[in-house]
Amino acid sequence: MRFIGGKSQLLGNIESVINENVNEKGNIFCDIFAGTGSVARYFKPKYEVHSNDFLHFSYVIQKATIENNHKPVFSKLAKIGIADPIRFLEETDLTDKSNITYFIADNYAPGENCERMYISKRNAMKVDFIRNTIEMWNKSELIEEAEYYYLLAALVEGVPYVSNITGTYGAYLKEWDKRAYKPFEMARLDVLDNGRENRSYNSDANQLIREVEGDILYIDPPYNSRQYAPNYHLLETISRYDNPEIRGVTGMRPYDDIKSAFCVKSEVLEVFEDLIEKAKFDNIVMSYSTEGLMSSGQIENILKRHGVESSYKRYDIPYRKYKSKLSSEIKELKEFIFYIRKGISKAAYFPMPVLSVAEPSHAYQVKRSKYQKSPLNYIGGKYKLLPQIMPLFPRQIGTFVDLFAGGCNVGINVVAEKIICNDINTKIIDMFRAFKQINTDEILRHIEGRITEFLLSKENEKGFVNFRTFYNKTKDPLDLYVLSCYSFNYQFRFNNNLDYNNPFGRNRSRFSENMRNNLLAFLEKIKDSNIEFTSREFTVFDMSGLGYDDMVYCDPPYLITLGSYNDGNRGFKDWKAAQETALYDLLDKLHKQGVKFALSNVLVHKSIRNETLIEWCKKYVVTSIENDYSNSSYNTHKGESIEVLITNY
Repeated sequence: MRFIGGKSQLLGNIESVINENVNEKGNIFCDIFAGTGSVARYFKPKYEVHSNDFLHFSYVIQKATIENNHKPVFSKLAKIGIADPIRFLEETDLTDKSNITYFIADNYAPGENCERMYISKRNAMKVDFIRNTIEMWNKSELIEEAEYYYLLAALVEGVPYVSNITGTYGAYLKEWDKRAYKPFEMARLDVLDNGRENRSYNSDANQLIREVEGDILYIDPPYNSRQYAPNYHLLETISRYDNPEIRGVTGMRPYDDIKSAFCVKSEVLEVFEDLIEKAKFDNIVMSYSTEGLMSSGQIENILKRHGVESSYKRYDIPYRKYKSKLSSEIKELKEFIFYIRKGISKAAYFPMPVLSVAEPSHAYQVKRSKYQKSPLNYIGGKYKLLPQIMPLFPRQIGTFVDLFAGGCNVGINVVAEKIICNDINTKIIDMFRAFKQINTDEILRHIEGRITEFLLSKENEKGFVNFRTFYNKTKDPLDLYVLSCYSFNYQFRFNNNLDYNNPFGRNRSRFSENMRNNLLAFLEKIKDSNIEFTSREFTVFDMSGLGYDDMVYCDPPYLITLGSYNDGNRGFKDWKAAQETALYDLLDKLHKQGVKFALSNVLVHKSIRNETLIEWCKKYVVTSIENDYSNSSYNTHKGESIEVLITNY
């Protein structure tokens, strides 16, 4: 596919820049303006790749080739006799297909009411048939999500090979190009398995940058005033297949909602600086051109303002030469590749002293009413212990990381310049992100709408079961909250397929007035706070930018208790001795780095001693906590469990 600003010719140069400047072994590579994905695919063998593009057809390609690690097997289709779905789609006779919507054939191929010549009538009808069939298979659950996006990508990638255009879809040729006569074929895309959890996004880059983090951020923004959306409108329509209201000679779809500020001279510097400032990546690599709206000097100033100035580099790569129409002077265009390291730990300047071990003691008690309660009933939640834990935290905190956030009772109550709530449970984190991003009134309308739609109540188990089935198909994060309101004990539980499987909370669970008020208070707090929600395993969470003013709080599963999240049968990883040891190693590393930490845990539970923890914590400060868990699967009678907060300060 010929794509404006495509980087297939510069892949080797980009790799050389990374190899020269990134000394440590990186893990996550993010291509935040992915386009057709040539850069993301090139680096997939070496990294966990996160790719993003605002255009849906690009997102589809990334889902198929980046996020996906295997070529789909289409087992459900095979059971109904379709062993090779691509061959089936390409070879099916369209003589009697009156039930098909022919949007592409009616609007982008010459016919009775259309003069546009983007694609031949025969090929346009084939595209429509394939797109209709893929959607029908998906709605009938004959294909899985990965298979759906693979087929869509195979369709989209095949269209340019029979399109009657010079390169983009901003206009069509008035005479048929010879390739337009070729019969349409889908692209059988190769998929590389890099053994990592790659992710693909369909978001505005400046919004996504607030939610992602990693080791290498690659930026390839639009260079000039040409918007990408109108230049690829036909592929976007085939991908979305949303029957848009098209206009003009070219049949353009509306694109006001996806215009890029990087294509606007008066806005580009502001959005670029915002992107760099908010980037939580160790290394930034950027491609740009001498033809771009920003000068190399402007880019340099912004990068140095938010990165380590001494690490800045610019590489000039001759791109192509052309003869100016205004003079005989030969002008050389250059592609720039910029590099800068984003941040450096303050620990190098403020070394932390070796701390002595304190005797266990009781924490100062404060009134519980001063703390905000999470709207989630999460096993092991620390809300009741906040009056003991919070006074033990430093008074001034730069960045606070709640590494095992759960229901976020701790993170939401901390006073810090920045708060990051992280948890491996992606479903819960997606819910918190939705709470943060969506307007409060819209959230309430959604909740009340679902209650009415499924007739949810304390007595209607059938309505609950129907809603639970609905959620497991759609996975809407707001629906997960509504579902928990009518679940047994208001709790969350998933099976190994990440389907919600908590039973009905008969005669008890409902979205009560108290729950509504608590949710409203929680929403108000997170919307007013500088708080982010991430979902990373603690072993790969990036701590390199933290320093002396920052703090990491850990409330992991407790190794010697019987919490249901410890058994590995809830769709998320279990907690065993290996994870426990890895956490100790991480905390020791943070201590050497100069970062404050606090660890909640139990030394003894029902006569079982965590000997490894007891030995490890001798070098730090240990404070005993009076546990009070009225709703925990590892609760115990008073005196049978010794809970502590371990700190390195």
